[in-house]
Amino acid sequence: MSVPAEATEQNTIGPDEDAPHILVIDDDRRIRELIKRYLSENGYRITTAENAAEARARLAGLTFDLLVVDVMMPGESGLELTASLRRESSVPILMLTARTETEDRIAGLERGADDYLGKPFEPRELLLRIATILRRSKAQAAREEDISLGEARFNVARGELKRNGEVVRLTTREVQLMRIFATQMGKTLSRLDLCEDEAAERSIDVQINRLRRKIETDPRNPLYLQTVRGEGYVLIPD
Repeated sequence: MSVPAEATEQNTIGPDEDAPHILVIDDDRRIRELIKRYLSENGYRITTAENAAEARARLAGLTFDLLVVDVMMPGESGLELTASLRRESSVPILMLTARTETEDRIAGLERGADDYLGKPFEPRELLLRIATILRRSKAQAAREEDISLGEARFNVARGELKRNGEVVRLTTREVQLMRIFATQMGKTLSRLDLCEDEAAERSIDVQINRLRRKIETDPRNPLYLQTVRGEGYVLIPD
């Protein structure tokens, strides 16, 4: 992949406001441009920085889903930046470096990097590694999250529902349903999305009604576990 000679770098490029936002930090302008173009063409929003100081300025004003950090930068190195960020943030970090010795990979991981990719790299491998890190990060966030549903709260990791501080017993199937909703909050899920096979699809309405009695103040007029007519159900937390 080549970068047009006439290309002019912009700080941010991306196709959609809802797409994952990635900060690329590298002192090599050509590498920044290559990564920016390739990732934006594959559905990501991209912001760039040429050094750690500029990256900190970007981080102060924007929220990112992942950082791509070059190890060897003048001034504050990528390793130093990663170690510093890890003291205050859990944002996923993928490190890039021309140094591929085992010691250097370990140094990056010890400082909190989520993955490590040596230069030169295939753009497709970078894309796959980013997708993997983002999936893992999303799953981890869902497991750790306490979902607020008015008087009720659902802890995804423990599969525990509390209402006004008191534990409400959930069946194994109800826990499974809540975890499915938790990973796709705000998204309408069909009955088939919520069950393992078509045979079980007919029981979903009954299970949803039972869940509503445990979650909703008024199960007949649900605020949180809502029906989308003709499509399915959606979980809308506070």
